[in-house]
Order: sequence, then structure tokens, then C-alpha cells
Amino acid sequence: MNNLRKKVLQILSIPHVNLKKNYKAYRRLLEIINPPSEPVYKTLDHKIIIGNREIPLRAFIPKESIHSKVLIFFHGGGWVTGNIDSYTNICANMANETNHMVISVDYRLAPENPFPAGAEDCYYVTREIFLNQDILNCNNCDITLIGDSAGANLAAVVSLMARDRGEFLPHKQILIYPATNYDHSENSPYPSVQENGYDYIMTSKRIQDYMDLYVPNEEDRINPYVAPILAKDLSNQPKTLIITAEFDPLRDEGEAYGVKLRQFGNDVSMHRLKDTLHGFFSNPLNKDDIAKCYELINVFLNDNNNEMRKDYEIL
Repeated sequence: MNNLRKKVLQILSIPHVNLKKNYKAYRRLLEIINPPSEPVYKTLDHKIIIGNREIPLRAFIPKESIHSKVLIFFHGGGWVTGNIDSYTNICANMANETNHMVISVDYRLAPENPFPAGAEDCYYVTREIFLNQDILNCNNCDITLIGDSAGANLAAVVSLMARDRGEFLPHKQILIYPATNYDHSENSPYPSVQENGYDYIMTSKRIQDYMDLYVPNEEDRINPYVAPILAKDLSNQPKTLIITAEFDPLRDEGEAYGVKLRQFGNDVSMHRLKDTLHGFFSNPLNKDDIAKCYELINVFLNDNNNEMRKDYEIL
């Protein structure tokens, strides 16, 4: 990374807003920054009713749909920000880039709905899709979980819940710079929290603020449904693609999760994208990095094992 870019990032990383006090204003700001574009894509809004609540969904249909294959997408935002509107452009692009129907889940956000509300919403939506595959005209192996950041955490958690509860089991999951641990303070065992936690916009303090809002009860933070890397047993998990960013505080814990999944006999491919920051996947200015990401995703989805290197790779 050149010195000029690093200096700009250092300036942008200076905290200007108290996230924990102003999370509602920050949500509105993100919605203004990320307005949905004109609907040149095919979408379908739907709601799944669980008990006395409704979980909104938005389905994005690719322009050239050949097979009934599905990505169930959980958005990022630290479990506190983001929704299906702010991620509409990303999901529309994802549908066309992968030729998969993308189902975006509008799970409940903290702190109004702290853990485990969001994780349970994601689980129940995924369960309904897996148990009613005939509605989408697809098979179990045609459904993949995918998420970025906190959404990647939720994808990993849903896979663990599915294994533990025995109602269904995902075949594949794609985790883009996932949060897998609960501690992003100076006590974190992962060097990237210290190396990348101050000067690259997404600071370790901001990540910890998100965790404080999402899991206010500190005793819950060691729950594997919060920090999946703490799970004692990671056997029988989906085939996994993990993509990390070089200058991301979450880099090392995401890669460590891949290593631990492998130790329990799971099929895992890991790739670190050079010179990238946390959040690059949702930043339209990072066209080249997003293109690399979709190259990896499409090879993974198409099961071209001769092309997808299973060993750790830096691109």
C-alpha cells in the first residue's frame, strides 16, 4: 500500500462519531450513501412468518437464469446497520454475476433486538427455504449460504445451528471477511486486530462497539453462535469458501476459522486478497477486487475443483 493512500486512510479512521450513542443516525447515513438504483433487475419482495413476527425477504432473479440455484444472503453491518434496501445494488449484481437467485434476509438488528434475535431470524428463513425446496424448484445442493462481515458470521452460525438442531444441513457456505471471534481488544489472540485495527477505517474499536451493541451480556460472547471459532466441535460443516482482506482487523480470525474447519475434516478453500480493506465487497469503487472475488465465488459454486486451490492463497 502506497504512503499517500495509507495517510488518507489514517485520517478517515479517526473516530468522528460515537457509534454506540449514534447508531440510528449512522444507519440513516448508510442508507443515504447506498440508495437503491433504478430497478433494472427483477426482484420479488416476500415475508416469512415465524410465530407472531414477519421476516422480510427480497429475491433477486438473474437476467440469464438457467438453473434454479439459490444464494441465501446475510448482509453485513455489525449486526446493527444495513438492510435489504442498502444492499439491493450488491444483491442485484450478485445475482447477475453468479447466475443464482439471491434471497436477501432482513434480519432484526441490535441493539433493539440483541443476540440471538438476528441469528434466529437467519436460521428460520434458511430452514423454511431448505424444507420447502419445491417452491424454488431446487435441491439441497443448489442452495448456498453467503454473507459479508457480520453476515458471514451469521452464515457460519446458521450452519452450526443446522448441524446441532438436525432439521437441515447446508451443502456450501461462502464467508467474506467473517467475524468469528468476540474479542477485538488488545487481548485478542489474532495479530491482525492490532496490525490493522487503527488506520484502515474499520477499526478494532468500532468492531468492539458493534459487539457491545449486539451482545450486551458478556457471558453470551463465548457462545459459538456468537463466536463460531470457539465451537468445540466443527465437524459436519458445509463445504466452505473464505475470502479475507489483507488490511482487515478480522483477517486472522477468518483464516483461523478456515484452519479449524479443516482440522475437523471439512472441505475449505481460503483466499486473501492483497491490498484490500474490510468492506471492499460492498464498495463499488473496488471494481477489480470485486471482480476477483466473483471469480473465486463462481469457481466455488461451479465445483471446478481443478481450478479452486484448496490450500491457502494470497491473490
